[in-house]
Amino acid sequence: MKRLVLDGPSALRWEECAEPVLDAPGQALVRPVALATCDIDPAVLRGRFPLPGPFPFGHEGVAEVVAVGPDVTTVRPGDRVVVPFQISCGTCDSCVRGRTGNCTSHPLMSSFGLGVMGGLNWGGLWADLTLVPHADAMLVPLPPGVDPVAVASASDNIPDAYRTVAPHLAADPGAEVLVLGGVAASSIGLYAAGLAVALGSARVVYLDTDPGRLAIAAKLGAEPIEGRPEERVGRFPITVEAAGGAKALVAAVNATANDGVCTSVSVQTQDVALPLLEMYSRCCTFHTGRAHARTAIPAVLDLVASGRFDPGLVTTRVVPFAESREALLETPMKLVAVS
Repeated sequence: MKRLVLDGPSALRWEECAEPVLDAPGQALVRPVALATCDIDPAVLRGRFPLPGPFPFGHEGVAEVVAVGPDVTTVRPGDRVVVPFQISCGTCDSCVRGRTGNCTSHPLMSSFGLGVMGGLNWGGLWADLTLVPHADAMLVPLPPGVDPVAVASASDNIPDAYRTVAPHLAADPGAEVLVLGGVAASSIGLYAAGLAVALGSARVVYLDTDPGRLAIAAKLGAEPIEGRPEERVGRFPITVEAAGGAKALVAAVNATANDGVCTSVSVQTQDVALPLLEMYSRCCTFHTGRAHARTAIPAVLDLVASGRFDPGLVTTRVVPFAESREALLETPMKLVAVS
């Protein structure tokens, strides 16, 4: 079979390798139906994020089940499924508590297609076949009528956005939301804006400098405002920092209202000084960290299936799987490859 390997910045190649085989009763083999880029992929391809190659590429996608082990009960060959990017067993204390991104049965941060950061032994999803080690725990069946292309990022970026707004809107229904958009977590910020609208926020403001992203935010039902992340547009009970950089992070915290919650989904590679005394005085909660993707996927798919949320509006390019290497090197915001 062939798989896509990332050697380094602007260096991708197809590689012939042996097909994975089932060697445990709870495993499954899947083949890609629709694969998506993650927001971190353009940064890696452009050399802005330190993730050295070579490693098998790809960690977001919808796949078709090809084969399952004898102990697998929740999926069968022919089913279309979302494949979470994180490896989780479903039975350890962390997984049982919904902390699937910190599964204790495997090394911390174990995931598909993220090189040494996630472990090279899992392979990547940008391949003819991928071995899923815990089929019942990980694979989520695609609801009838849901377009695989629209939810190809349900493996990672959409659940990442969901956790920034869903629990806080559940605790404070109708709360207003501010998303600071930008290149660092471009699709996650847009997904967050669309999800906040779908979940009933009374007002969702999306602040960005890019006309294309602002137009997508408007299509998602948000209020687009052109401006830099540090420009003050009010204070909000829920804020999401997706722009990247120290200035944007501090701006998001400063835009968080009394008793509000600020979530950063961009990856800060250097420490950032936060205004802790002001945060303390306003009772501001700040959260950063990886999302527990598997836990949020069913709720995301329900929103899509109900017609309340259309993540397909965020996709900027769709190409055939065979042409995806060349398209990836052009680093569009959200690329989906279909087989």
